[in-house]
Amino acid sequence: MWILIKGAKAVEPGLSLNGKPVDILIGDDRIAEIFPHKDQAPDRDGIETAHGRIFPDRIVQASGFIAVPGLIDMHVHFREPGHEYKETVETGSKAAAWGGFTAVCTMPNTNPVNDNAQVTRFIIEQAAKADKVRVYPVAAISKEIKGDTLCEFGELKSAGAVAVSDDGNPVTNSRLMRRALEYAKGIGLVVISHCEVPELVGTGVMNEGETATRIGLGGIPNAAESIMVSRDIMLSELTQTPVHIAHVSTRESVDAIRDAKNRGVKVTAETAPHYFSLTDQAVGDYDTHAKMNPPLRSEQDRTAICRGLADGTIDVIATDHAPHSALEKDVEFDRAANGIIGLETSLSLSLELVRKNILSMEQIVEKMSINPARILGLDRGLSPGNIADITLIDPEYSYTVDAQKFQSKSRNTPFDGWKLKGRAVMTIVGGKVVFEGL
Repeated sequence: MWILIKGAKAVEPGLSLNGKPVDILIGDDRIAEIFPHKDQAPDRDGIETAHGRIFPDRIVQASGFIAVPGLIDMHVHFREPGHEYKETVETGSKAAAWGGFTAVCTMPNTNPVNDNAQVTRFIIEQAAKADKVRVYPVAAISKEIKGDTLCEFGELKSAGAVAVSDDGNPVTNSRLMRRALEYAKGIGLVVISHCEVPELVGTGVMNEGETATRIGLGGIPNAAESIMVSRDIMLSELTQTPVHIAHVSTRESVDAIRDAKNRGVKVTAETAPHYFSLTDQAVGDYDTHAKMNPPLRSEQDRTAICRGLADGTIDVIATDHAPHSALEKDVEFDRAANGIIGLETSLSLSLELVRKNILSMEQIVEKMSINPARILGLDRGLSPGNIADITLIDPEYSYTVDAQKFQSKSRNTPFDGWKLKGRAVMTIVGGKVVFEGL
């Protein structure tokens, strides 16, 4: 099977043809060749390539589009096994493909928890059945994510886990976290840390600040995140082991990560689009679609997140895609579940940073593709011989977000009704078109 993508502008930092219109020839699951765009269409005699004369099975006219290495989301919750009414690996994979993602990392707080090889293999099997995007399971650090006993990392890696995390719960035991870092270093697993001090969160349900005071809700201070971020930076420094900080939301966390990087600590970090697109004012009159953990913060924090993305302190944009049904969201704010869905709005919201001159298109590709691949140890990119995981983007496509049309099973988004610009129009995984919106 040969696919020829014609005329898309390639964007990948370091690529010799970066920023130029190219023709990309895909043969089966690999990128066969990339060459400067030629206006003429292949004639009946085919096209001459390094692989000989090729007769493409399909030609994609992509002038005006951007071709990037397939987007990778390092942080999603697909709810299977255990809460399939919210999301399944299949529906989550469809949402990912629609959003332009070729690969995702699923967090372990399922039911049962992904703390053993059997659950890890089950998730991989469900992804194979869905046959959409690449699904990389993240297994638990501790049994049942309770923070008491380490899981068998070696067994989990052998089953297919690419990282470990107790996401949803912090590892409050510093000795256990140290051992987790040392264990993971020995077998080559990434440690992803959910940074939270439960004693400071207390009964809080949103950001501690003016909005919480005005509407009478319990607040969560910035220190509930940044103290744990600082601890895990110190443990990374102690063990000489990389640590990846999940869903950064505060300016103090950004400062701590920046300082750590400047002194050579092996720390990486992610944030989510809601932390650079919204503030705690989005809670308004108790809108549970704006309830998440960590919570939406102040304008000062949002600005710090943008600055951290721009200067490289924050390496990755991930969605923390967290589906919930109306059963968990259409209740009092105090009782509502934390989390929003994000796979189908992430790219568009991130492109807003380009329009506002906060990030370049190359930086978006770094945050959403190159850096996740590097952190996870995946070999990706728009180079001949590489796996043909490619996202085509129409940067000028304007649309209004309609949650009722999402591929996800859930509808819990604060962005419903937003007018956005730019979206994926084709997602290719291993040479196979898994989403097409041309």
